[in-house]
Amino acid sequence: MPAQKDRPTACLALADGTIFYGKGFGATGEAQAELCFNTAMTGYQEIMTDPSYAGQVVTFTFPHIGNTGVTPEDDEAQEPVAAGMVVKWDPTEPSNWRATADLQDWLTSRGRIGIGGIDTRRLTRAIRQQGAPHVALAHDPEGNFDIGALVARARAFKGLVGLDLAREVTCAQSYRWNEKRWAWPEGYAPQTEPRHKVVAIDYGAKRNILRCLASAGCDVTVLPATATADEVLALNPDGVFLSNGPGDPAATGVYAVPMIKGVLAADLPVFGICLGHQMLALALGATTIKMNHGHHGANHPVKDLETGKVEITSMNHGFTVDSQTLPEGVIETHVSLFDGSNCGIRMSDRPVFSVQYHPEASPGPQDSYYLFERFARAMDARVPA
Repeated sequence: MPAQKDRPTACLALADGTIFYGKGFGATGEAQAELCFNTAMTGYQEIMTDPSYAGQVVTFTFPHIGNTGVTPEDDEAQEPVAAGMVVKWDPTEPSNWRATADLQDWLTSRGRIGIGGIDTRRLTRAIRQQGAPHVALAHDPEGNFDIGALVARARAFKGLVGLDLAREVTCAQSYRWNEKRWAWPEGYAPQTEPRHKVVAIDYGAKRNILRCLASAGCDVTVLPATATADEVLALNPDGVFLSNGPGDPAATGVYAVPMIKGVLAADLPVFGICLGHQMLALALGATTIKMNHGHHGANHPVKDLETGKVEITSMNHGFTVDSQTLPEGVIETHVSLFDGSNCGIRMSDRPVFSVQYHPEASPGPQDSYYLFERFARAMDARVPA
């Protein structure tokens, strides 16, 4: 038996019985979730607070986690949503002028578990080859683990198929948003001269997506995921935005699809991202499928089939639109150059479009900011000068 100081203080148990021991940090306790990996080299705070990660533990393939600390300015939601994090090295001390706290204390105060000292390369290979596993993650400073019970909890996790998580991460009531993208030196400035009224449906909206809408000249009113078409149209918007979010799109679509169909019947410009993209596809008659291990990272090449341009994008999704089911009048506009999966659609005769990736670049490259301007131009064309 190793000496007390050398005993592992965290354990990651996979449903197939594979066990990874490491050093725990952040909160103590246990969490059950699906395990994914993210290849981004920056933005761990944005990733942990992205509502699209509800029901998931994130393995970071980049080893330098914690080096920029944390700051409230970078939260994409009020609290972390990912169930936990897995890293190769123990989090380093923060070294950044914007940091207001370190990662370990931040996780502890927010009830999220971390495990370090893991062979993340081996773990990532296993996820790629076998699919995203169900896991139980435990942190105990005394190093006492009931391995059989942890494996049983991992096996008992029902998974994301059929799971509507948008209800869990959406806002409780409507609110207005006018904060624009961060810029030096003022930080987040307000939008004081909006050109368009936009209703944003919150399936798990990231703050920086709302900021991008505001920066594009939008006066944004955010509604809960369960909002009806009548509630949306009562606000007399110039356009409707469908946000990112977690879970199985087919499950969320039970209540989201009727709302979207009602909005489409009103002939409004519509723009969707991530889960919003999948919701739009379902409303137009397509279907979605679960991916083997999904796309999670900030370096994913996507080709615009209409221009030939390749964009490097940020992605976070475990389901995808089946492009073979797209009906007549719906055009596939973007595809992943990793696996050919669908990454964008538009209606052939109306300003209705969506993308699978996250163009707000939080974290990630800024190649796709133009999509927010495209949405604004669609509303410009509709509203008389």
